[in-house]
Amino acid sequence: MDVIALRREFHRYPELGFREFRTAGRVVEILTSLGYAVQWGFEVMEESTRQDVPADAEIDAAYQEAAGAGVPAHVLEKMRRGLTGVVAVLRGKREGPVLAFRFDMDALPVEESRDADHLPAREEFRSQIAGRMHACAHDGHTAIGLALAHHLAGGDFAGTLKLIFQPAEEGVCGGALSLIEKGVADDVDRMFCLHLMANMQVGEVYASTRYLASAKMIAEFFGTPAHAGGAPQKGNNALLGAASALLAMHALPPYPGQETRVNVGTLTAGTAQNIIPAYALMSLETRAKSREVNDDLVRRVEQIMQGSAQMYGLRYAMRTTGEATTYEADPALVELVQEEAHLAGFKDIHACYDSSVSEDGPFFIRHVQQRGGQGSFISVGTGMEEAHHTTRFDICEEVLPLAVELLRRLAVRILR
Repeated sequence: MDVIALRREFHRYPELGFREFRTAGRVVEILTSLGYAVQWGFEVMEESTRQDVPADAEIDAAYQEAAGAGVPAHVLEKMRRGLTGVVAVLRGKREGPVLAFRFDMDALPVEESRDADHLPAREEFRSQIAGRMHACAHDGHTAIGLALAHHLAGGDFAGTLKLIFQPAEEGVCGGALSLIEKGVADDVDRMFCLHLMANMQVGEVYASTRYLASAKMIAEFFGTPAHAGGAPQKGNNALLGAASALLAMHALPPYPGQETRVNVGTLTAGTAQNIIPAYALMSLETRAKSREVNDDLVRRVEQIMQGSAQMYGLRYAMRTTGEATTYEADPALVELVQEEAHLAGFKDIHACYDSSVSEDGPFFIRHVQQRGGQGSFISVGTGMEEAHHTTRFDICEEVLPLAVELLRRLAVRILR
């Protein structure tokens, strides 16, 4: 199985979170052909656990797009309403532990570069969908997962291999949690997640990665409109309340010894220059190295919202649209990854990478650890200068077979 060709196939047709019908359909097709027991859609996802779910019209449009691309109706039917997760299981020839790998599938709302020196444009596998792009290597992750499935399809091992293909990692809006809530990781003894990283060189690998806990939120302020010149005293200015909250949140003090982030990403309000704004909508996030500190940040943010609303005579509402947690890798697995990375051909091998971003893969690892298992999140370098989530993001494709070999060796080592 050509992992690079697979990556390019997925790169051409990127799909956003909870709309990965075409990608998931292809994953189901390949895994079924390899002899895996495959479940997908409502069989592996809890619908109520998802957050920030797209509008029905967006999901239906993606559904029809996949149907038009040839995804079989019986495959699509289980994924209605955006339940696009896929789980494949292969039982070995002897008793042994359950080993799981998780691979995310979703893309981003980014317009891909057409520059001649951008490899996907030059080699003609640039995104075919306007305004959508695999700008975070999830196309590579999905291809790695399928290539790994191909290498292990004989089942000549002791135990059970479980491959989890997850939707909606971007925005951490419940893709992982919806699979966890359905029980797909309840029986797992060892759990690995993997990410290809642009800020690391080919041949560089970190056996574990620490991610920041995060909460993504939407806040609404409700006021009273009034004539801005004739009777401003009769209005309650939602924009002023929101702006006051924005400034107060960005002025929150740092926590000693902690890495924290608070950011208001968008603020929209008002209808005209001469009308007191009656409504304001804000999107924001918090991040912290510690889950407990992040929870405290969220508490303080809500206090600020409440105080700002009260100060301007407003009502407010706040809801969470996504979340991520932290975890600590199990030392035994960190050591194992380092050993097998050397044998797989990696040259620059490290124990732990402290990331400044967030991921929902740690929910899987924490869940497994809470049930007595072990887990770690592996970061693999791709040797590219362009940052994630940018129009010129790409990966050095020679890392793909290297990553497959690392995961294959880990599977062979654990399931022996």
